[in-house]
Amino acid sequence: MPGKPAKFDPNKHHRKSVRLPGYDYSQAGAYFVTIVTFQRECIFGKIINEAMVLSDFGRIADECWRAIPKHFPFVELGAHVVMPNHVHGIVIITGGRGTIYRAPTTEHAPTAEQFGKPTAGSLPTFVRTYKAAVTRLIGREYNATGIWQRSYYEHIIRNEREMGSIWDYIEANPVHWQDDEENR
Repeated sequence: MPGKPAKFDPNKHHRKSVRLPGYDYSQAGAYFVTIVTFQRECIFGKIINEAMVLSDFGRIADECWRAIPKHFPFVELGAHVVMPNHVHGIVIITGGRGTIYRAPTTEHAPTAEQFGKPTAGSLPTFVRTYKAAVTRLIGREYNATGIWQRSYYEHIIRNEREMGSIWDYIEANPVHWQDDEENR
């Protein structure tokens, strides 16, 4: 007979954050985001002749990404690509307390998110909203679940050179799919 589920122990069950400690993710700035599908399943389409061909799920992921500024007017989008099992994109927060390309500092009060207490206007809120919208639409239209891997990868873009390099990387991603670490 199975025992009771283990009681939540924050020391044992704590998920380590990949966020930069003390950084305010709601301040103005540019961020490179990568969001991966659950178990890296290739549900968003295929690379054919070095170009991404979106599946129905991929079209939903792409449309939801493009709609982010409609829901968050202080956000602009840079380059993005929906790949077979992940999405890369540049998110630029134009509102907030800093300036675009501000290097990480702790001079502003950090907006560390806590479970159940999202920080309005922050990068984690945009990503969570995007993932939820894609999941909801795919679930409603195709009765599918388990779209995303937990969490996401982000990188703070610190200057124009870095922005150009990341922009080029995103646009060239389908061409380099054969060598991509996300390509199983």
